[in-house]
Amino acid sequence: LVFGGDGFLLHTVHQYGYGRVYLGLNAGLLGFLLNEAKDLGRVVRNLKEESYDIHTFPVLDGRVESLDGSIRHVSAVNDIYLERATGQTARLDLIIDGHQAVSQLVADGLIFFTALGSTAYSFSAGGMPLHPKLSVLGITPICPHRPRLSPMALPATSKARVEVQVPQRRRVRVVADGTDIVDVRSVEVQVSSTRVSFAYFHGRD
Repeated sequence: LVFGGDGFLLHTVHQYGYGRVYLGLNAGLLGFLLNEAKDLGRVVRNLKEESYDIHTFPVLDGRVESLDGSIRHVSAVNDIYLERATGQTARLDLIIDGHQAVSQLVADGLIFFTALGSTAYSFSAGGMPLHPKLSVLGITPICPHRPRLSPMALPATSKARVEVQVPQRRRVRVVADGTDIVDVRSVEVQVSSTRVSFAYFHGRD
C-alpha cells in the first residue's frame, strides 16, 4: 500500500522493485495512478474483500552514456526524457531502429514515454494521450524549433537512440521518472519485457 501522490508512487516502485503489486491511495493532488482514498471505511472494506483488479503495464529501459564515458542503466514507468541543461537549445540526432530519423533536431529536448505515462509530461508538452494498456514507445519533442517534429507512437519493438551534438557546450541531462543524470552524450530507450503491476479498486476507471 502506498499513500501519497503519483510521484511518490513512482519513487516507491523504484525503491522496492517491479516484483510487487502496488495499490496506491491518493493523498496528493491529481492521483492519476492511484485509488481514491477519501472514504477510508470503503477503502478498508475493499481491502478486506480483495475488491480490486491487478493491471500490468510496460516500462521503459534506458542506457545513458555520460561525457566521461560512464554508462548508467535506468528504467521508467512514465517517461525518460532529455532536456537542455543550459540557456542554449539542445541539438539532437534521433535514430530509430538504426535509421537516422531526424538530423540535428533543435529543441529543448525529447520525451520518451509509455502509454501509461502519456498523460504526464508528454501531454503537457503537446503529446497525445494513449490508452494505458497499449504497448508502445512514444516520443514527444519539447518545444521543437527545427524541424517542427510532431509527437509519435512507435511499435513496442522499436529502439530509439539520441546522440547529443556538441554536448560539452550544449549540455543535456536525462531524467527517468524524476531521477536525473547530467552531462549526457547519448541515450538509448526501448520498451522492456519487465512490467509493473498496479491494483485498482473495482469501479476505478
